[in-house]
Amino acid sequence: MNKQPNKKKFRLFDMNRDGRGVEKGEDTTPNLKFYFKLLARRFPSLLSLNLLMNLQILPIVIGFLAYFFTEKTPSQASAIFAPIYGVSQIDPSVTASTILSVFGIQFNIPIYNNPAYWVIGGCIVFLVLTMGWQTVGATYVLRGMVRHDAVFVFSDYFYAIKRNFKEGFLYGLFDSLIIIVLIIDFLFFYTSTGDALNNFMFWTISALIVLYMLMRPYIYMMLITFDMKLKKILKNALIFAILGIKRNVMWIVGVAMMAILNIALMIVCPPSIIIPVILPFFYFWGFVGFTVNYAVYPIIDRYMIAPCRKDGDDGGDDTDRLDDDGDMGEPDDIDASYADTV
Repeated sequence: MNKQPNKKKFRLFDMNRDGRGVEKGEDTTPNLKFYFKLLARRFPSLLSLNLLMNLQILPIVIGFLAYFFTEKTPSQASAIFAPIYGVSQIDPSVTASTILSVFGIQFNIPIYNNPAYWVIGGCIVFLVLTMGWQTVGATYVLRGMVRHDAVFVFSDYFYAIKRNFKEGFLYGLFDSLIIIVLIIDFLFFYTSTGDALNNFMFWTISALIVLYMLMRPYIYMMLITFDMKLKKILKNALIFAILGIKRNVMWIVGVAMMAILNIALMIVCPPSIIIPVILPFFYFWGFVGFTVNYAVYPIIDRYMIAPCRKDGDDGGDDTDRLDDDGDMGEPDDIDASYADTV
C-alpha cells in the first residue's frame, strides 16, 4: 500500500506555497474590489515575502537603535551658530535672540569615536550594496502575484536576484545615491534661512522626492520585465508617474491608511505592550509592496506589454523580460518592445 506524503499542518509561512488561483470566468479587472479579493488569496504568500523583505528594514532599525541608545552631544546645524551665540551672551537683545532662533538649530550626534558610528556605517553599507538585489527579488514575486502567476516565494525571490544580478546591483547603487542626495538636500534647505531662494529650493527638493518615490516602483518593475537602457527606463517611469496618477494616489492613500492604523495602535496600547511595535514586521512591508505593485503593473501592462500582444508576440505565460529594440505603445513617447522568454 502506497504511503501518502506527509502534509504540513502549518503552512502560513511556507515560502514555497502557491496561493489559490483565479477562478475560471472571474472578472480580473484591476479595480479596488478585485484588489481585496486578490489580497486575501495572496495573504499567506505575502507573510512569507514579508520575512524576506525585513532584510531591507532591519539595517535601518539597527542603525536607529545604535543612535538612540548611545551617548550623544549637541552639534549645530549652521556654521555661524557659534558667533551668533557669543553675541547673544555678550549683548542680549531681541534681534540677537531672533537670529539665534533661526540659526540655532542643533542636532544630537554620537560622541566622537563612538562604536555607534561603526554600527550605523555598517548598516548603511549593507543597505546600499543589497538594496537593488532585495528590491528586484521582492518586485519579481509581487509581479507574479498581481498578474496571477503561480508564485513560490523563496525560489522566485532568489531566481530574480540571480537573473538580474548585475542590473539589480548597479541600479541599487544608483538608487541609493539618488535617495542620499535628495535627503541631504532636503535637510540642508530645511535648516537654512527662510529667504525666498531657500524656500523655493526646499519645495523643489520636496517635489522631487515625491516624484522619485512615484517613479521607483515603475523603475524596478521595468528592470525585471524589460531589457532596456537605464535612460529609457527612467524616461518611461517619469511618464508613468504622470499617466498613472490616479492609481498612484490610490496606493499612497492605502499605504498611508495602514501606517496611520499601526501608529494609532501604538498610541492606544500601553507602553508595556510591544505587540503593535512588532506586528508590522510580520505583514506591513508585504502589504505595502503588494498595494504599490497592484497599482503599478496595470499601467505598464497597458502601455508596454499589451501592444506587443496585439502584434501576436505574447510569448506565453513564462514571459519574463522584453527586449528593447524600438519604440511603441501609447503615448508614442513610451519606449517598449517585445520579448524573449527565460
